[in-house]
Parts: sequence; C-alpha cells; structure tokens
Amino acid sequence: MEEFKNLREMMAVYSDEAKCREYMEQMRWGGNPTCPFCGMNKPYKLKDGKRYRCKDSQCKRNFTVTVGTVFENSKVKLSVWMAALYLCTGHKKGVSSHQLARDLGVTQKTAWFVEHRIRLLMGDPEPDVAMDNVVEVDETYVGGKWDKMTRSRRKKHQESGKDNKVAVMGLLERDGKAKLTVIGTNTFKEVVRQHVAPSAVVITDSHSGYVGLNQEFQAHEAVNHLAQEFRRGIAYTNSVEGFFSVFKRTIFGTYHQVSPKHLHRYCAETSYRFNSRKMTDAERFEMAISNTKGRLTYNQLIEKK
Repeated sequence: MEEFKNLREMMAVYSDEAKCREYMEQMRWGGNPTCPFCGMNKPYKLKDGKRYRCKDSQCKRNFTVTVGTVFENSKVKLSVWMAALYLCTGHKKGVSSHQLARDLGVTQKTAWFVEHRIRLLMGDPEPDVAMDNVVEVDETYVGGKWDKMTRSRRKKHQESGKDNKVAVMGLLERDGKAKLTVIGTNTFKEVVRQHVAPSAVVITDSHSGYVGLNQEFQAHEAVNHLAQEFRRGIAYTNSVEGFFSVFKRTIFGTYHQVSPKHLHRYCAETSYRFNSRKMTDAERFEMAISNTKGRLTYNQLIEKK
C-alpha cells in the first residue's frame, strides 16, 4: 500500500482510472483475479484492459473488479470514489452530502448516494465476534423535537401514531470495540444477547429493560443514575456515554437530521470511526476499501418497490 498523509498525496497516488483499478484488483484479488460469478480463478484479460472473461465452460461471463462491490454500475469515476472514500473515512465527525458534492464537483444527490454506499463499507468486519470482558451498555433516543418540525412533518408523525424518537443502543467493550445498533422491535436484553458473550460482565444503568441479565451473563452491575449514583467500583457507563456524545455531535452537528430508515448506516459509520480512531487516515482508508464486497442500489436505498 502507498502511504499518504493527506488528500493531495492520495490524489497524486491514485490520479487516474488505471491506477485506481490496479489498486482495487490488488486489494480484492491479491494478484489472482477471480470470477465473481463462479469462483474460477484463471480468467483472461480482454483487450480493453478493464474486463476479464471467465474460462469456465459453464460460465464464460465478462466481469471487472467492480462487479459485486459498491462501485458496480456506478457512473462516478474510480478516482472520484477514492477521493470520496478518503474524505468520508478521514473526517472525524463525517462530511455532509452538500459539502462532499462541493469537494468532488458532483451533484448533492450523487454525493448522498455515494456516502450511503461508503457507509456499507463501514460495517463491522467481525460481526460474529461477541464482545467480552467488561461491556458497558446504554441506550439513547434519536429524533427531532416536535416544536422544531414543519407543520406537515409533525402532522405526518401524528397521523402514523409513531413516536418521533428512535431507540439506539450503544455497547462498548473496555479496551475493545464499540457498536451502535438500532433497537427496533427487539427488547434491550435481546440486543445485549446478540452482541455480548455469556462470559462478559455487563454494566448498565438501572433501566427495567436490563433486569435479569445476571442470569445470562457472568455478572450484571447496574448504576442508579436517578439516585445520583454514577460509579461503584467497575460499575460505570461513562465510556459508552462519551461514545453517544460523539454520535450525537456527528448526527446533529454534521448531518442535522437523519431519516429513521437510514439511521442504522449512520450508527455503523460512527462505530467504524470510533473503532479505527488509533489508525492513520491511510490505514482507515485501506480498511474501508478492503471491505467493498456487497451492493446497494439506489432503489434499495430509497426502498422503492
């Protein structure tokens, strides 16, 4: 990997489409191009220098390094994608689609779509690895205030009968990773169960939704904030509350408002930044681009039927 310290140096390294494509092929295939359709790893390169053709007699399909990734069928140049990746992974509290559009010279709609595709790369690289040791757990609620809404927006929420707030749970393993997840229809205990190992010591506040965790984990300690108790030995939730503070500054300071249907991606973005906070910008960029597998189409994004 080429080392770079800022956007200017990154753009000098990946200045044209050929260099970007070569870098992606190395990151994805390690010098051994593989058909994304059948898994055959001995294709041959076509004359255009971009496409490969699978040699398998049952397949024989053409493909490029972008097939099956967030870059597939994108009209945005790979060099622009690289710049967007660097900006979105490097900014400590994110970058709005309006600002990204100005930086890249694209429309706000394109920048918004690009950002959501990039958030797909920011998912947990080890989703099946449960948190262990001492894990702090807390919940918060994200959503606008009624008095700050337009009349039509307020009416829409009132007619639907849905609360304007969305519950988000934060889980933070001390000296380990952190994760934000939208609670949805799950109970608090169900979310904890999904992400925390039974051998862990779980620290929460005194919310009734956590009652009974001591029967499923090594131990459960609760601090009673209502009684002005904030620390008792190892029992405190200061770290996860600080994590929430970063999350809310990102949401309200950078993006200002977030649709509930997209909130899980903003949660993934904040978690990614927190867990990679000790990396350099170049390392964080590389970690994101090594996780490009998976697609998000515009219709999927806007949930068009």
